[in-house]
Amino acid sequence: MKNIFRDMFTSVIAAIVFAVVLCGGYALLVLGIGQLAFPFQANGSLIKDANGQIVGSRLIGQNFSQPQYFHPRPSAAGSGYDSSTSGGTNLGPTSQKLRDAIADNIAAYRKENYLSASSTVPADAVEASASGLDPDISFENAMIQAPRVASARKIDLAAVQSLIQQNIDPRGLGFLGEKGVNVLLLNIALDGLVGAK
Repeated sequence: MKNIFRDMFTSVIAAIVFAVVLCGGYALLVLGIGQLAFPFQANGSLIKDANGQIVGSRLIGQNFSQPQYFHPRPSAAGSGYDSSTSGGTNLGPTSQKLRDAIADNIAAYRKENYLSASSTVPADAVEASASGLDPDISFENAMIQAPRVASARKIDLAAVQSLIQQNIDPRGLGFLGEKGVNVLLLNIALDGLVGAK
C-alpha cells in the first residue's frame, strides 16, 4: 500500500513538472526566441501607414474596391476577408453555383479593367483562395489592373507599372510558385505616389 501511494505521488509530481516545463517553459522559450529573432513576424507581420497607424497585416488580405486601388482576389471567408471565418467556398468543379460565380467575376473584372469580351483573365482575379485571406495577386493580375489605377488617379501608367515591379514578391526559394504582389503593400506604396505625374 505504501508503494502505491509513493508511485502515485511520484506520478503527480512528474505530471506537474512536465506540465510546467512543456506547457509553460517551452512556450515562453519559443516566444522569447521569436521576439528576439523575428519580431515582425512574431507580432503578426503588422503594416503601418505613413502616420504610424496599423492598417493591416502582410499576411491577411483586405477588400479594396475603389477604382484607384489594386483589387485583391475574391474572398469566400465570411462576408469577405473575415479572418475569424477563414475558408473557401467548398464548392466543387461540378457546381453550377461556382461556375456562375466565376462567370460573374470574369465579366465584372473585364468591365472594371476595360478589357474586351475575349481577353484572358488571370485565375486569381476570379477565384477565391482556399483561405479567403490570400494577400497577394499575381504579377499578371496587377499589370492588367495598372491602367485602371493610373487612369483613376490621373498619374502616368509607367509610374504605376514601375511601382508594381518594385513590389514583386519573389518565388519561394527562388523557384517555387509564381511571383506575386502583396495588395496592401502595393496600395500603400501607391498612396505615396500622390501627385506623381
